[in-house]
Amino acid sequence: MRKILVPLALLLASAVPAHAEPWRFSVDGAAGVDAVLEDFTFASGEKLPELTIRYITLGTPQHDAKGNVTNAVMILHGTGGTGKQFFQPQFADELFGPGQPLDTAKYYIILPDNIGHGGSSKPSDGLRMKFPHYDYDDMVAAQYRLLTEKLGVKSLKLILGTSMGCMHAFVWGETHPGFAERLAPFACQPVEIAGENRMWRALSIDAIKADPLWKDGNYTDPPLSGLRTAASLSMIAGANPYALQAQYPTRAAAEKYKDEAFARIFGRNDANDTIYQLDSSRNYNPWPNLEKIGVPVLWINSADDFINPPGYSYPQDGVKRMPRAKYILIPASAETKGHSTHTWAKFWKDDLAKLMAE
Repeated sequence: MRKILVPLALLLASAVPAHAEPWRFSVDGAAGVDAVLEDFTFASGEKLPELTIRYITLGTPQHDAKGNVTNAVMILHGTGGTGKQFFQPQFADELFGPGQPLDTAKYYIILPDNIGHGGSSKPSDGLRMKFPHYDYDDMVAAQYRLLTEKLGVKSLKLILGTSMGCMHAFVWGETHPGFAERLAPFACQPVEIAGENRMWRALSIDAIKADPLWKDGNYTDPPLSGLRTAASLSMIAGANPYALQAQYPTRAAAEKYKDEAFARIFGRNDANDTIYQLDSSRNYNPWPNLEKIGVPVLWINSADDFINPPGYSYPQDGVKRMPRAKYILIPASAETKGHSTHTWAKFWKDDLAKLMAE
C-alpha cells in the first residue's frame, strides 16, 4: 500500500508554482475518468452488468495513418494502490519530464485504478462480500477492455508494473503476446504466490475475518483490530531492514518511527476491499508459460525486499526461458526502500531508458 504524497488537486491548482514539473499540466481530469465496461464476466463465472475502471492519462495520443494510437504506455500499481500513486515526485519527477524516459511530450501514459482499488468498482461500493471474487486474470481483462474498447489502443510501447502491477505485466506477456512492445515488471516473481508471501497475505485476511466486528463483511463499525494486524504486517513486509537500522538505531527512535508510520497507513482502506485485494493473487502463476514472452523484458527486484527475497533461483531460471529478458537485482543499502524501491525511479531509470531505446 502506498501513501500519496502529492494530492492530485494540488497538481492541478490554478496557481502552480513556477518550479512545478511540466508534466503536471497534462493530467487528464482532476479525479480521473470513469470507463464503464458493460456485461463483465469474471473468471469465476460471476458477472456485473457494469464494471467501472477509473483512469488518468498524461500526454497526448499520436495516431498512424489508420488511426491507431502509436505512443501509449500503461503503468500498473501495486496491491492497495491507485494510478495516482505515480504522481509521487520520486517517480513522476524522474520519468515524466522533458527528455526523461517517459516524457509526456512523447508518450501517452495511461494510469488505471485496477478492479477493487481507488475509484474503480470494489466491494465497498455496496456489494461487500457479494462482490465478484476477482483475480489477476480479471484485472488484466479489464485493462485490455479499457484500452481497446474505451481508449482505442491496440498496442502499447510499454507496460511498467510495480508489485501487483509487476505480476500483471507477466500475465499480459502471456495472455496478449506482443500487445506491449516491452515489459518492465518491478518487484515480483513470476511464480505462484506461496510460502511466506502467501502466509502474510492470508494472516492479514484471517485477522480481519476473526475480528468480531467484521460480521461476515456486514459490519457497521470497521473491524479495527483486524485492520490493525493487517496494517502491521504490511509495514513489516514492505520495509527495508538496513535503512531502518541505520536511521533508527535505538529502541526509542524505532518505536517513535513505528508509531508515526503506522498512523499514516492505518484506517486508509476498507476491510472487505483489503480482503479482496490480498486474495486476488490466489491463482497467479505464469511460470509454466514464460516461453510465450518474446518481447524485451526489464525485470528488476531489490535485495532488501522481504516479499521477494534475493535468494530464490527463479530469476536466473526464468530469464533463460524468455529470449529477450534482462534481470537486475538492486543491491540492498541504507538508501534503498525495501519493497517500495520499485517506485523510486532513481534506482532504475537509466535501465528503463535503455529498454525504451530498444
